[in-house]
Amino acid sequence: MNTLASVSTAAAPLLAGWSVHTLLLRRRIARIRLDPLTGLPGRAQFTTSARRDLRIPGAVVVLVDLDGFKAVNDAHGHAAGDAVLTAIGGRLQTWAALLGGSAGRLGGDEFAATVVIPDPGRRPFELRELDNALCSPVPFRGAELTVGASIGAFAVAGLPAPALDLALRRADEAMYAAKRSAGGWRIAEGPIPEMTTTNGRRTGRPGTTAPAGGRR
Repeated sequence: MNTLASVSTAAAPLLAGWSVHTLLLRRRIARIRLDPLTGLPGRAQFTTSARRDLRIPGAVVVLVDLDGFKAVNDAHGHAAGDAVLTAIGGRLQTWAALLGGSAGRLGGDEFAATVVIPDPGRRPFELRELDNALCSPVPFRGAELTVGASIGAFAVAGLPAPALDLALRRADEAMYAAKRSAGGWRIAEGPIPEMTTTNGRRTGRPGTTAPAGGRR
């Protein structure tokens, strides 16, 4: 017993050291998965949480693309652009959290969120609230910076879970429809996509080239 006790006593600091090392490693990995500017989950981390969230009855996926962001960047500099992205990310995160969901930054000035709004009649109200929040001026060095937002949403009710790819595609189409109408919000109706795709993405999105004479 004395020998076992001695071994256990000697091993305790080593085990404690490994526990601390494991904890720090997990925290470091978690930080890597977060967007360094806004602190929101990046695309990979958001995808993981969104697949979980979409299993909740009444789940809605939302895509946000900013309007006029490049003009702010060009006129006031990258620091101003960073301030806008940080503020928008915080507002979206607050809105999503209040509705039982989560938010993420997909890249550039594009964001996504999941929320839980079981009552279809309430969805327009909540999206209008989000639009108002995102379009409010952002204070920056004594000035007020303003951008617009194009918001697309899609409710996943009745779809097999996880249906994230389809939900994001329909939300993207609704967002694009909002952008063509000078911003605001749109809700995609039904699960059947309405636009062509190129390499799995809506034709016309940055990084895609329309196929010659074809539909994919």
